[in-house]
Amino acid sequence: MPSTIGDKTYSKSIELPETEVFRNLKNAKRFAMDIGGSLTKIAYYSTVPYRKVLYNKDQKTLDSEGQEINPKYEVSQGDRLHFVKFETKYIETCLDFLQQNLVASADVMKEKKIKVTGGGAYKYADLLQEKLGLTVDKEEEMTCLIEGCNFLLKNIHDEVFIYQRHGNPEYRFPNVDPCIFPYLLVNIGSGVSIMKVEAEDRYERIGGTATGGGTFWGLGKLLTKAKGFDELLALAERGDHRKIDMLVKDIYGGDCTSLGLPGDLIASSFGKAAQAAPESIQEADIARSLLFAISNDIGQIASLYAMMHGLKKVYFGGYFLRNHPLSMHTVSFAINYWSRGQVQGLFLRHEGYLGAIGAFLKGAEECDADKYSWSENYAGSSGLQSPLPGHKLPSLPVAVNVDQLEMDRIDQGVLVYCPLLDEPASYIPDMVDLTEDCEARQYWLECFEESLDKFVSQAIKSQPHSADAPARAQKFKEKYISRLQYLKQHPCAFGNLTVRSLLDTREHCLNEVDFPDPYLQQKQMENEAALLLLSDHLAELDALPGRQKYETAATNLLAGNVFDWGAKEAAALMQIPGFGFQQALAHLQKRPWFIDHVEDWLVRLEEGPHRCAAIFVDNSGMDVILGVLPFARELLNRGTKVILCANSKPALNDVTYSELVLLLEQAALISKDLGCALEEGRLWVMDSGQASPCLDLGRITRSLADAMIANQVDLVVIEGMGRVIHTNLHAKFKCDVLKVAVIKNRWLAKRFGEQEDTFPVVFQFERKTVS
Repeated sequence: MPSTIGDKTYSKSIELPETEVFRNLKNAKRFAMDIGGSLTKIAYYSTVPYRKVLYNKDQKTLDSEGQEINPKYEVSQGDRLHFVKFETKYIETCLDFLQQNLVASADVMKEKKIKVTGGGAYKYADLLQEKLGLTVDKEEEMTCLIEGCNFLLKNIHDEVFIYQRHGNPEYRFPNVDPCIFPYLLVNIGSGVSIMKVEAEDRYERIGGTATGGGTFWGLGKLLTKAKGFDELLALAERGDHRKIDMLVKDIYGGDCTSLGLPGDLIASSFGKAAQAAPESIQEADIARSLLFAISNDIGQIASLYAMMHGLKKVYFGGYFLRNHPLSMHTVSFAINYWSRGQVQGLFLRHEGYLGAIGAFLKGAEECDADKYSWSENYAGSSGLQSPLPGHKLPSLPVAVNVDQLEMDRIDQGVLVYCPLLDEPASYIPDMVDLTEDCEARQYWLECFEESLDKFVSQAIKSQPHSADAPARAQKFKEKYISRLQYLKQHPCAFGNLTVRSLLDTREHCLNEVDFPDPYLQQKQMENEAALLLLSDHLAELDALPGRQKYETAATNLLAGNVFDWGAKEAAALMQIPGFGFQQALAHLQKRPWFIDHVEDWLVRLEEGPHRCAAIFVDNSGMDVILGVLPFARELLNRGTKVILCANSKPALNDVTYSELVLLLEQAALISKDLGCALEEGRLWVMDSGQASPCLDLGRITRSLADAMIANQVDLVVIEGMGRVIHTNLHAKFKCDVLKVAVIKNRWLAKRFGEQEDTFPVVFQFERKTVS
């Protein structure tokens, strides 16, 4: 039933229960809103408790009786931003829900104010005050839009897309320059506002037009029987504008070559309507002609402003485009045509949240851009264009969908581009875009699904004393399978679909149900076994003459990389009783390798030592202890300083920063050379900012980037299949770079043209790029 507050009446729907949509409300701290005519967006911040592994060098995997010791954990707090979108007509229900589940919570909203932007900040001010007991602090809409846009551009890698209605894929995600300014923001609401953004705090409205989404809906309502904006757009999808619009060929009989006008170009919107018999005109044709007329006008005006101000990046937003492919298509075509290809229309995956994000950021110290970076949480976000399955609110009419975005704060502070990348603006970490490569997409989606049971088993095994571990592991399986199934239908849902994003999604889903490090015990056991072999391993290496020693150290680096629980074929080998380092050497491809630059590498070593090497390490156990450390030791003995760069968080059996610090202390007791280098500050471990088996050099910790510059790093070593084969094989650097990996996936090896049963080897050395 409707209710009345003051002299205003609001529609009331049925009760809204807490579901997967409004997550973690019990730990929410504060929130902000952007209330539009059709949609209301809520942004709230919460702390998320999670299990954190405590690494202890004295902790053993097995007790004296061979029984597993329960891993030691502590409960830590993460920070998360939640953005939820729903229809404004259900605002009263939503406010009741928020009052009960958020505002009434202890220590929440201490200032008794709520930041609100959009037209609803004024229209619903009384309702907000009455329902929430909070004073509405109104924020200027355009300022919020720009701040929200800046936030997304800086923190979500695949936020920007180009829409290609007839393309394959339909959505394309271009590489975004790390310098996001300047750009043009074209917001298409009822009217159109055009904003030039030159810096965080420097922007201005440089133009616009009164012909916008409101014009389309207003005229559409007069000209058709459509009962809503979406219904009018659906009508336009079915129409044929050529029955209403006068084309160039209708005037000239074909192309007008003297003016460079193609025959299918619209010469006059609704130009044929005057001569057409009224009964021959269909409403769908009218709707499509109207859509084209308005879109062409917006595209032309936007392109003119962009060219006038010398801007190449033009972002479009507003409800006229939001989840409306035909609108995006017409605006994209128009701006491309009028700018003669100099300007391309760009869109944002989470454009609908710009205002809410901007309002929330006002005074939000926990979101200080100079201190923190954020990343999208794939386990809690909806996909592009349509919400994920299960994210409908059961309390509301079945047609009501609720969209959401979640972002986790990076504990390591601000993430930046690696300063040694040759051209950061053109850097793309991933080797294969699965949105374009259908064969690879089908293979990898099936591959990840088939491997799920192994991860469920490993997750349960990692917490043997947790009674609810099996139930949580099953939840992980269900969530991850639902993501994989969804991606089969919507491969562009979360940006470029890559092996890296599939791995990241799996890690997010594991963390979602409190499995932070399923391979912890396995890693501890393998580390202990490898440390026992290290002394003899180094002695064998020292017995070799110079050139042979360096070549063997390189081969051992590759043999160590065979020990990888993330690769199906390698995992099968590692389960064979007695499989060790010598057996791994035997499974390497015989030289010459698939990519074999060993001779180039040895020649470079003969020219003299590097100043400092940054080595991005891969797996625990044999890989880091018998592969990486002896290789690093040879560099140290030549006078090269070495930074070992390790993952910030666990992923598969990758060694983490915290683990490697302890392992290096233990190895230093075994190797005098390593001990001296560690004590003298010539060898140290740094946190890379990564939480994936892959490597995105566009997001490393600022401390690591600063250390690379301060120590004049002139050699980067990247190791591992995920870090080299799935990512970075073609990355160019300003310094020497060595990329080493073993291809442990048979399907992938065949794709590279290798048919042998042994594992193909990549040993790729590249001299620094001279720009």
